[in-house]
Amino acid sequence: MATATGTRAPRLSTVRREGERVTPLELFFDLVFVLAITQCTALMSQHPTWSGLAQGVLVLAVLWWSWTGYTWLTSVVDPEEGAVRIAMFAAMAAFLVVSIAVPKAFGDLALEFAIAYGAVRAAHIALFVLASRDDPGLRHSVGALAVSTAIGVGLLVGASFLDGLAQGGLWVLALALDMGGPFFFGAEGWKLVPGHYAERHGLIIIIALGESIVAIGVGAHAHLDWGIAAAAVLGIAVSAALWWMYFDIVAIVSRRRLIDTPEGRVRNELARDSYSYIHFPMVAGIILMAFGLKTTLSHVSDPLHTVPAFALLGGISIYLLGLVAFRYRHVHTINRQRLLMAVLLLALLPLATSIPAIATLSIVVVLLASMIAYETRSYGEGRFRARHPDLTPESHAG
Repeated sequence: MATATGTRAPRLSTVRREGERVTPLELFFDLVFVLAITQCTALMSQHPTWSGLAQGVLVLAVLWWSWTGYTWLTSVVDPEEGAVRIAMFAAMAAFLVVSIAVPKAFGDLALEFAIAYGAVRAAHIALFVLASRDDPGLRHSVGALAVSTAIGVGLLVGASFLDGLAQGGLWVLALALDMGGPFFFGAEGWKLVPGHYAERHGLIIIIALGESIVAIGVGAHAHLDWGIAAAAVLGIAVSAALWWMYFDIVAIVSRRRLIDTPEGRVRNELARDSYSYIHFPMVAGIILMAFGLKTTLSHVSDPLHTVPAFALLGGISIYLLGLVAFRYRHVHTINRQRLLMAVLLLALLPLATSIPAIATLSIVVVLLASMIAYETRSYGEGRFRARHPDLTPESHAG
């Protein structure tokens, strides 16, 4: 038991958490991100135009960059320890305000969005600064991140006083400078718990897929007939296909590869590129698809308009291209069938605007199911070994 004169372990220090799972507080923190991405879908639904789609993706990118920053943070601090817990709660409150402002982030609540977002990022940097007191390498990286963060937040505040293309251009510049910072100032100083980090990003894929399921229910508008029921089942099938394409093999193999990569710059760059960067188009693709599913359930028998049709087909294509890039970053090979499927879905856009929405959804389900069946068969024994590394096919059969 500690005495008044005894020494205490520092509440904020670099904490290696090898073998730890995601903590309850991290899952609690992610609940605010659930609202944030739901609000992105709402923004697109309120403005089902190309500009509305672009605004939704830009807001999602800003939210994503703040979220993924906290995944790096919880590799060096225990989020449930002492003052960190209170700071995480404060960040959640700021993130909640950001989420509430999302539908009008380019309108009446642009300044409120930027200020609340600045508070989220300030809490993140402050915790990192305290955690890096005894680690010069980490402190240098945090300092560089603080500069790019301040510039990004400042540009968003400036954008709140503009509108139209000028406002959108400033958002793009803010994102480019903020997200590009870690790429240009190096990755040597960061600390990472690879298994924990990979699991965090897998869970956020599930959260995004959960939004697609919510969108199905919202799109039905509390009505139910045979057409809506069929479309809902097909929507679940699409979401399940996207889940399968990531979690059946990809998540397992990439997590092990990240763990096996030598600690330091090489591992940090792999984590930065494949998770912090490449996972964003995957999440964005799912959210776009969710918007497309919501519109489909609202007008099952009518053809989709061009923007919702692109959201549905293009969203899945973007997700597939993200998976292709993810694999290439890890093993430097290209999954040709997923690349071809992404191109094929985009090629279906003219057809999707001329046939009933439920027919488009049916075609998508058939194509994705066929590709998954082909991949599952072609992986053969390699798939079994990846999913059950401690077993052999013979022992499994026995």
